[in-house]
Amino acid sequence: MEAFLSSLGLVALAEMGDKTQLLAAVLAIRFRKPWAIIAGILAATLANHYLAALLGTVAAAWLASPAFRVAIGVSFLAMAAWTLIPDELDEGEQKAPRYGPFLTTLVVFFLVEMGDKTQLATVALGARFNDVLVVTAGTTLGMMLANAPVVLLGNKLLAKVDFVLVRRVAALLFFGLGLWTIWDALS
Repeated sequence: MEAFLSSLGLVALAEMGDKTQLLAAVLAIRFRKPWAIIAGILAATLANHYLAALLGTVAAAWLASPAFRVAIGVSFLAMAAWTLIPDELDEGEQKAPRYGPFLTTLVVFFLVEMGDKTQLATVALGARFNDVLVVTAGTTLGMMLANAPVVLLGNKLLAKVDFVLVRRVAALLFFGLGLWTIWDALS
C-alpha cells in the first residue's frame, strides 16, 4: 500500500502545472472529445510508466547495494528541485494534430512524457519499491487524477489552482522521500 500511495501522491502533485497537463488542456480545447483524450492519456501513461517502473525495478535488482539506494535517494532530492520549476508547452507541441483525438493523445503523451519528471520519478519509485505493477498503478492513477479533470473542465480548473503551492508541496514530498531513502540505505 505504501508503494501505491507514494506513487499516486507524488506523481499527482508533480503533474500539477506540468507540460503534459497543459497539453491535456490544449487537446481538450482542440478536439472537444474528452473521453477519447482521457483514454489516450490512460493508454500512453500505462505504457510509459510500466516501462519506467520496470527499468527502475531491474536497475535496483541489478545494482542492489547501499550506494545505488543512496543514488535513488539523491534522484528524489533532484526531483524535489526540478518540481519547483514551472513547465511550459513548446511551440512544436501546439501544432494542429493530424489524427483523431485518441491516437494524437496516445502518441503525443507518450513522447512528451519521455524524460519528464513524472517518468523519471516512476523509474525512481520502481527502484525504491521494487514492484512494477503497484508503482505503475499508482503513478498512472496520479496522472489521471491530475489530467482528467483538466480535460473535462479545461482552463476553468487550471485558473483556480495555485501551482506555486502545489509545486512546493510536491517538492517537499520528493525531498522527504529522498531523505528517507538515503537514511534507509545507510542504516
